[in-house]
Amino acid sequence: MKTEISSSPVTLLRRVRLELAREPGHPDGSRRTGYDFIAPVSDDGRILEDAYHDLKDRCRVRRFNETEPDEIGHVIRKRGGSWAFHYDIHGDASQDETGFRLNSHRFVPGEYVSIKEPDGDLKTYRVVSVLQLD
Repeated sequence: MKTEISSSPVTLLRRVRLELAREPGHPDGSRRTGYDFIAPVSDDGRILEDAYHDLKDRCRVRRFNETEPDEIGHVIRKRGGSWAFHYDIHGDASQDETGFRLNSHRFVPGEYVSIKEPDGDLKTYRVVSVLQLD
């Protein structure tokens, strides 16, 4: 989705925190499993594709899980327009975690998004916070 950018692209950078929503094995979800990522996000909570092109080197992701070491990578725009998390250490596109319709989702606290993991599992995460970077 293209949106006109009225302010400096850097001021649009937001830190978004996603935490695992409830699922079998986690009836209350989990605060210790999720993602922190930085991307240009509009005031209404949508990722701004135009600003992303200027800021993609600053669009980072950290995947955290209580049973595994953190993974650090980048937020990327894939062919076909989907958004994904690409982990630098893998360097393999088959290991990317693709968001389900992230281009149309709103990143505002309380909303839910789905991420397809490399093993094919689709997991749901709750948007816990969206903070503007200084």
